[in-house]
Amino acid sequence: MAAPNILCDTKGMDETRWQECRMHGPKGDIPYTVGGSDVAAIFGISPWVTPLELWMIKKGRIKPPAKSNSGQLAMGHFLEPIAAYFYGQKTGNLVEDDTNLYQHADYPYALANLDRRFKRKADGKQGILECKSCTYHRAADWADGAIPYYYELQLRFYMAVADVNIGAFSALWGNNPETDLATPEIVRDKVKEELIFEKLDQWIWSLENDKPPTMGGIKPELALASLARIYGASQPKLPTIEFPDRYEASLRKIAALQEDIAAGKKEIEKLEKEVEARSVRIAELMKQHEHGVLETTNDKLLIDFATKKTNRPDSKALKEKYPGVYADVLKTSESRKLKVTVQAK
Repeated sequence: MAAPNILCDTKGMDETRWQECRMHGPKGDIPYTVGGSDVAAIFGISPWVTPLELWMIKKGRIKPPAKSNSGQLAMGHFLEPIAAYFYGQKTGNLVEDDTNLYQHADYPYALANLDRRFKRKADGKQGILECKSCTYHRAADWADGAIPYYYELQLRFYMAVADVNIGAFSALWGNNPETDLATPEIVRDKVKEELIFEKLDQWIWSLENDKPPTMGGIKPELALASLARIYGASQPKLPTIEFPDRYEASLRKIAALQEDIAAGKKEIEKLEKEVEARSVRIAELMKQHEHGVLETTNDKLLIDFATKKTNRPDSKALKEKYPGVYADVLKTSESRKLKVTVQAK
């Protein structure tokens, strides 16, 4: 395979210019592009973006959504050089900066910005380093050399674009590099690479021929959130949609499940009222005490009746005393929830 094309140096670029280069190349002459962070979404395994939402963004029909975790993303950016530094300390490999924007020699749509490069201490071979940071509850994803599949696809894509045979991660989730840092390495696999680019070719074809992907195989929670971002608020003046017969079974199942949920809520309310009724005499005996106990032959019954304080703004008082401030801080939220009602004719 030929060496990649170097399209430009991204060092010092502002966010707007970097996004322009990423979407269409520095000259704006690439109709559709794929970057490393797009690959998992195209395969339908991204935890954050669906194929349809990415497709709509690439077509220019919607703007990329505002990130709800902007602080977390900013922290990840600041932690990148720290992860790179401790990767070098832990492995002994020489870590080097690389700010070029690369283009695959055979697939012009495939562009790559690398976090870092490294030179392996053992044999001097060059590799690509991907720096990641996560919270403690995601640390298990990296246990015993494991790599989240959506990140593996990203790195294999970079290795293909840059024509490099080894890659590694520096995944950081705490402040102790001895225990809170994973540095798994992967070797280039041409068979997997061919499968990746076969999928990406199909994706580019779908963009060129205006054939959007479906939500088939996407986790329902992510799919519904993505559809809400794509289509936004409902429009009251639009006509009623008439569904074909093939959707009857699914719609009836939704209606039945919603009835089950409503019945379950009523049962919960009934049980909660019974708990309240039985709690009155117990509360009388507890008075100001927080804890009680009843010991039996086989076990203990532990009673807790502690006061818990919760601080939240009094919206009514705020509106009355400071109407201008109330109006400034008022936040409108939107949501759409599907409901199916069976109506007799």
